[in-house]
Amino acid sequence: MPLCSMPSRRFRRGALPLAALALCYGLSARQPAWAAELDGVRFPDTMRVGGTTLYLNGIGLRTYSVARIHIYVAALYLAHQGSDPDVILHSAEPHLLMVTFKHDVSAKASRDAWREGLERNCQAPCQLDPADMAQFLAGVPDMHAGDSYGLFFHQQGAAITLNGQQAGVISKPAFAQALLATFLGPRPAAPELKQNLLGAYPGAAPGASAPGTAAPGAAPPHSALINPR
Repeated sequence: MPLCSMPSRRFRRGALPLAALALCYGLSARQPAWAAELDGVRFPDTMRVGGTTLYLNGIGLRTYSVARIHIYVAALYLAHQGSDPDVILHSAEPHLLMVTFKHDVSAKASRDAWREGLERNCQAPCQLDPADMAQFLAGVPDMHAGDSYGLFFHQQGAAITLNGQQAGVISKPAFAQALLATFLGPRPAAPELKQNLLGAYPGAAPGASAPGTAAPGAAPPHSALINPR
């Protein structure tokens, strides 16, 4: 079975990547209560995917260089809020990572960032097949301001959406975990973004028990980082 299928055609920009997930996994965010807004991007407090309610855990802004160019805004949704990245990475529960770009990023820059992130965060016993990495990277497109993509992680791997269209399926759970580790792993390119995603917004799930230590909720600060993803 191939690692993933990632069509190369461009999709309509500007829509959050919910439509494809709704079709494939029964995701809904009807009449959402907007829990957070960052850099003009709003996120509902909950998402329902495949019969599971996912709660907004944290949001963050990815910036580039001392000029603090805004690259993208990301949000992490979990079945149980938490701030322990190891628990989240190894959890069998579904996760949803949503990313909306605020700046153009070339396919080459995106592929270089993904490659570096995978190499830095796939630590023993993690092992990635070079052929799998090459196949994944070959499908990474140019990203433009307004583009949104989603990564829905589940026990069988991950589903990728781009601007409301299904863009790919990761069929190997270990590779899907490595993708999430580029954001939450031990050596992320964006340490402050990692901490923001682990913010465990309490307003999204009052009284929810978290698989890990819950962090106090607060609007995340902008992060000043080195390389855009």
